[in-house]
Amino acid sequence: MGAHSRFDAFRALADRHGRPGVRLLDALTEAAAAGHGPAETWAPETASRFGLPAASALGPATFYADLAAPHGRRHVRVCTAAACFAARAGGHVSEVEQALGVATDHVDADGELSLQGVRCLGYCYAGPACLDGDTPCTGATLAEQLSGLAPPCDPPIPAADVTGAPVVLAGVVQGQEAWRAWPAVLRAGTPERVLGEVAASGLRGRGGAGFPVAAKWAAAGRSPGTVVVANGDEGDPGSYADRLLMEADPGRVLEGLALACFACGGSRGVVLVRSEYPRALATMRTAVERAHADGHLGRRVHGTDVDLDIEVAEGSGSYVAGEETALISGLEGGRGCARPRPPYPAQHGLWDAPTVVNNVETLAAIPWIVEHGGNAYAARGTLSETGTKLVCLSERFARPGCYEVELGTPVLRIVEELGGGLREGSDLTVVQVGGPLGGFLAADQLDVPLSETDLAARGAALGHAGLVAFDQRIDPADVLRHVWEFAAAESCGACSPCRVGSRRGLELVRAGQAGEEHGRLLRVMGEASLCAFGRRVPAAVRSLVGAFGDRLAGWDG
Repeated sequence: MGAHSRFDAFRALADRHGRPGVRLLDALTEAAAAGHGPAETWAPETASRFGLPAASALGPATFYADLAAPHGRRHVRVCTAAACFAARAGGHVSEVEQALGVATDHVDADGELSLQGVRCLGYCYAGPACLDGDTPCTGATLAEQLSGLAPPCDPPIPAADVTGAPVVLAGVVQGQEAWRAWPAVLRAGTPERVLGEVAASGLRGRGGAGFPVAAKWAAAGRSPGTVVVANGDEGDPGSYADRLLMEADPGRVLEGLALACFACGGSRGVVLVRSEYPRALATMRTAVERAHADGHLGRRVHGTDVDLDIEVAEGSGSYVAGEETALISGLEGGRGCARPRPPYPAQHGLWDAPTVVNNVETLAAIPWIVEHGGNAYAARGTLSETGTKLVCLSERFARPGCYEVELGTPVLRIVEELGGGLREGSDLTVVQVGGPLGGFLAADQLDVPLSETDLAARGAALGHAGLVAFDQRIDPADVLRHVWEFAAAESCGACSPCRVGSRRGLELVRAGQAGEEHGRLLRVMGEASLCAFGRRVPAAVRSLVGAFGDRLAGWDG
């Protein structure tokens, strides 16, 4: 079966016995939301609608948080991730439970109300946060908002450019229209030219791995049937840059995806948006419809021989499913577990078709690069790590928000000048950089350039470049426990070192048992885990221990 027919099989499976475009995971999400008991009672019937065995639905139905969590007729999701935890030392969760009268991850006796703990809703700048259905509630009066005693608080994302010439925030902060580069490329450009400009730019993936974008595109070899996926599964607590772009400038994201498809020889693109971003999901779907209406997508785009279709898919609640092989598994309707490589997705990805996965922020930089030239982009940032990066500052900062900076900007400048230090006279103790598996820097270790190389030398990582501040109110032992709770909850379970190690690590921390076993566990996870999730947990723990110094003595292994 050729690559085109494999991708057509994706749509054929989606359409079988259902509404056009529905995927198995979409159907399972609808069944779970109907609140008809555990997955065993509704997943097999859902599978049968697609002509599939029960096991094909039971696997994902018991894996994804959106499906496995109990659902009442009113479903509330409360954020338990790093930024919301730091905002109130985690105390907001018990306040929400008391206000609603239901425990986290439970449904009330009448089946009317359920409360689910999730890890990041993209409101790190205004936490703590909840989603009441699809209605956001944030801030100090969170419990009152959920009880109906105060109106929902949904502040917009503060955004600013500090480079003088924004790349990805050009539409957000300057109102620059998207879809300027795309028609010009179709009229006078070639795939080779687009690939060449991206190669000259030195652009690396902004989703965490930092792989050279042009090299990933070239690896697909312009094979017929190549699929390009815009990864909007922004799961790193502390980051909300992708949410900002998808909600405030979706056309730029789609234009970047269109240019990537053109360069890779693909005629189909997919935008995956995490379910925790309902507004972004709706905005991206509307933007695709508008792009078709404006002639940017469809058959013979702008009178050329280029055909391009883009569809929007919804995630189902899994951090690891943002990893490209796990993401592909989820798009195919399976559990979001990482797969061994090789084969690499660029050769064998979605339904075995060549597949290129790029982060939303990465794709949003492509139109600027194509319009202004790769060399202009490469002149920014540092010699080894070029360009700009979106940095997100959490609620503890005096001026939280999303800032576009050049790579190499000192973290100290970002914290003190852009963020204005901490709010309410709080004292900074540590900053988490690059998400839960990134790393931690002590308050006196911030004079380091914002780059993957320099942060790695300090035991941290660039990742999505979310900065979460922890102040003096937070017990270091609670932060350590929080890291292990995240690891245990989000491990996909595909490999034993991570599956067993993350849970045992949490047990040891809860019992206060620092020592040889904890150190041995860190070594095994770091060396033997299948994917970067399990391999990064030990590095994150060690950097946290180092940042707190004597206050966490004995936990570094």
